Amino acid sequence: MSNRKARAPAATRVPRPAFPLPYTTVDIVIFTVRGGGLEVLLVQRPTETSEPFPGQWALPGGFVNVDIDADLQSCARRKLREKTGVASPYLEQLGSWGGAARDPRGWSATHAFFALMPAEGVELAKGANAADVAWFKVDELLASGRKSQRLAFDHEEILRAAVERLRSKVEYTSLPAFLLPEPFTLPQLQRTYEVVLGRPVDKSSFRTRMLAADFLAETGIVESSANRPPMGYKLKDRGAPVFFPRMFSPRGGGEA
Repeated sequence: MSNRKARAPAATRVPRPAFPLPYTTVDIVIFTVRGGGLEVLLVQRPTETSEPFPGQWALPGGFVNVDIDADLQSCARRKLREKTGVASPYLEQLGSWGGAARDPRGWSATHAFFALMPAEGVELAKGANAADVAWFKVDELLASGRKSQRLAFDHEEILRAAVERLRSKVEYTSLPAFLLPEPFTLPQLQRTYEVVLGRPVDKSSFRTRMLAADFLAETGIVESSANRPPMGYKLKDRGAPVFFPRMFSPRGGGEA
């Protein structure tokens, strides 16, 4: 029998890529409902002329940090926490945008997410690489022909895609409940649906659908000036929305 010790395998050397790597970022479309309207969080880019799109407003986000971000969602949650102080709102991947012309610094790809959160309790933080941070009304930002509030990079395109995704999913899911602080009442929930959809929904069918879907838990009577104080509710599961079998109908109509 040989007395020679087994030699440990040499560390695997990973060769450098033979091609340039693109910039890789994550951007987040953060929605809330404030003042009776759907709003989105934007950050103002640094005003130094050495930065791309100096002084313009943009979606919050940033470069993937390979040392601390295990995956794209980890990066999105880190950026979300840095900008709002909120650790776990509803977060969904929206899509990817990339190209040689979207960033003047070079070929770049961004992976976009959208988040839903109540405005209450959110502490906005502009971060080290931003001049300011604020909520903006979505409908005003995307108004046809408006050019005084152009967003940096291709963020207007990403915002439009996020609004379309949100409004289409609201037709058959419980997503608007993630925009409300708990507890909330059914009238508050209905109003939030109407704000996101941009149109009224039938009260009777709405109440029936919400209670039949069994995704709400009663929290007790909510203080109110009404003759009959309303019941308060919270989500049974904040991990994912509930899907409904039918779409919403306008006020006065039946189920679609």
